[in-house]
Amino acid sequence: MIMVESKAQLEAWGLAIGQMKEQIGRVIVGQDEVIEQLLWCILAGGHALLEGIPGLGKTMLVKTIADTVDLSFARIQFTPDLMPADITGTNVIQFGTQGETSYKFQKGPLFGHVVLADEINRATPKTQSALLEAMQEKTVTVGSETYPLPSPFFVLATQNPLEQEGTYPLPEAQLDRFLLKIHVTYPTQRELKEIVLRTTSGRQQIAEKVADSALLRDIQSGLKEILVADDVLDYAVQLLMNTHPEEASAPEAVKKYLRFGSGPRGVQSMIAASKVRAFLAGRYHVSKQDLNTVAIPALRHRLFLNFEGQAMGISPDAIILSIISAMEKER
Repeated sequence: MIMVESKAQLEAWGLAIGQMKEQIGRVIVGQDEVIEQLLWCILAGGHALLEGIPGLGKTMLVKTIADTVDLSFARIQFTPDLMPADITGTNVIQFGTQGETSYKFQKGPLFGHVVLADEINRATPKTQSALLEAMQEKTVTVGSETYPLPSPFFVLATQNPLEQEGTYPLPEAQLDRFLLKIHVTYPTQRELKEIVLRTTSGRQQIAEKVADSALLRDIQSGLKEILVADDVLDYAVQLLMNTHPEEASAPEAVKKYLRFGSGPRGVQSMIAASKVRAFLAGRYHVSKQDLNTVAIPALRHRLFLNFEGQAMGISPDAIILSIISAMEKER
C-alpha cells in the first residue's frame, strides 16, 4: 500500500511534477519523450545517459531541470587529460599562523545535486571509474576518508554517438549504473524554427523554481510504494530473462544476435521507472504496458550484440521490441 498522509499530498506531488514539466517547456523546445524519460529517472532516484549529436540542447535540458527543483548544478567537461581528482576533489595543504601545516579536503564538482558529465566517453577509463562509487554508493573516498554526496544526487551524462576518434567506450559495469539510456532525437522542422526564434531573440526564457530538494526526496520516497502485482513482477522478470540467448523462451532474434543479456539491474530499473510512469498517468499500480514502455530505455544499454548482430547493424531497441512482441502473443 502506498504510504502517504492524504490524497491531497498525492495531488500536491502531481501538481509539482506538472509545474516542473511546464517550466522545462518554457526553455526546451519539443523533446517531450526525452523530458518524460528524464523525469522517470530523477523521480526514481537514478542516473541517466543521454545520447545524441551535438547541439540538441542536452546540456541546457539538464541545467533547466536542476533550476526547476532548486538543486545545485555542476558541469564537468570530460576530456582525455581529465584526472579523477579533478572531479572528486583532493586534499590541499593549509598553513597556520605559526607555520604549522594541515590538510583540508577541497571538494570537486562531483559534490552537486545534479552533475552533468558532458561527453563522458572522452575521458580515460581511470577517470570514468571515479564515478562508479559516486553513482552506486552516493559517496566519494579520497585516501582513507569517505565523504557523503548531497541528497538527492544524480549523474546525467551525455555522449556523441557519431564521433568515435579519441573516445573511450563506457565499460559494461559503468553502463549498468545508469537507470536509463535516453536517445535525444533531432528536432522537427517546426521545432527547429521555434528554437531559432527563442535563441536569437533578446528575451531568453528562464525556468522558475517550483520545488525544493526536500519535496523531491518526499516524492521519491513515496513513489517507491506504488504497487506491483505478482503477475506484473513475473512479467518483468520474464522479459529480462528473455534477453539471454540461452533462455528457452527467448525469441530467435535474441539467440541469433545477442552475446549477453541484461543483468539484475535491468529489471530493477524497469520496475523503478514503471512506478513513476504509473503515477504520472494517475495510477497507483504498475501495469504491463508501463513495463513495455520503459523496457527500451531501461535495457538498450544492457544488451550486448555478438559479431553477427554488429555486422548486420541490428539495434538493441529492435531486439527488445521483438521480445515484447513475442510475449504479447503468448498472453
